[in-house]
Amino acid sequence: MICHEKYLSLIQKSKIDGALEVKKSKLILNFSRLALSLQSLNNIKKRDKEMMKTNPTVKDWIFATRPWSFAVSGLPAFVAMIYAIYISPESSANWVLGAIAVIGAVVFHAGGNLISDYYDFKYGVDRDGTIGADTMTSGLFLPKQILVYGWSFIIIGVAMGLFLVSKTGINLIWIGLFGTIGAVFYFKFKRRALGDLLIFLVYGPTIMLGTGFVLLGYFDWLLFFVSFPMAFITVNVLHSNNTRDMKSDSQARIKTYAMVIGVRASIIYYIVLTVLAYVFIVAMVILDILPIVTLITLLTLPIAYKNCKAMSLVTEDDVTPINNLDKSTAQLQLMFSASLSLALIISILT
Repeated sequence: MICHEKYLSLIQKSKIDGALEVKKSKLILNFSRLALSLQSLNNIKKRDKEMMKTNPTVKDWIFATRPWSFAVSGLPAFVAMIYAIYISPESSANWVLGAIAVIGAVVFHAGGNLISDYYDFKYGVDRDGTIGADTMTSGLFLPKQILVYGWSFIIIGVAMGLFLVSKTGINLIWIGLFGTIGAVFYFKFKRRALGDLLIFLVYGPTIMLGTGFVLLGYFDWLLFFVSFPMAFITVNVLHSNNTRDMKSDSQARIKTYAMVIGVRASIIYYIVLTVLAYVFIVAMVILDILPIVTLITLLTLPIAYKNCKAMSLVTEDDVTPINNLDKSTAQLQLMFSASLSLALIISILT
């Protein structure tokens, strides 16, 4: 009996000791987590202090807006201005307003880039070790600086837009409103796989119809179709970026269109949009919407082929062939739009 009681006592003590060990382990684990959290917080504070000491140059401020991408906004607006003069020579009297519209498109684009970069950093899309905007991950700028900088461009763009509305007509405000929503809330559309559609509409029909309205005083719906070739290439700038960033975007819990359709379909999608840009040019020449001289845009086909070839080399495990394809596609947009502008200018002068 005594032995049995001692045995029960030992079991009871063992259970108590075991429970204490479990509590001790949990306590140590919690303290470890707290220490890591405090260390992380201290690292963030230390980094913020270091960032506050940075002194970005004028060049840094300019590069933060990603000026290499402005071809996809400024050139479509410029093409719309030249096309408006081509179909209605008397509209050339409004060329100053047209120039303001072109500048306004670039201003909104800069603001949209900065705000998008801010939210990409905030939600972990852009972070150390990822390819993308490094304005904040490098410690060169504080997130708040980028956000304020971006909104400054948006405010300037809105002011320019309201000035144009006062000079041309209230209907222009709908174009401006849609463009502003696109620039400010692009990050929300991107997270829901709607970024491609929004970019197509904003940097294609919206910019070109708006610029045309400024010169003509009405919406010329031919510009809706003239915008398509450039809009296709612009979407490819975004799509190549999103295809490259599939893994980092997935880790940040956002869903781009590239992620929805997968790598293989993304390659086909990029190539199809590239081909459609040239098909639309040829079709509009045949339909007499564009002058025959605009076929000089076909001279950019070697650049397009090179980009498509790079895209075709992508696999789920290796996206390095397209590390800079977004920039290469923007360069194609530059050459394509510049040649289209030149063709329209030649047609006006002859």
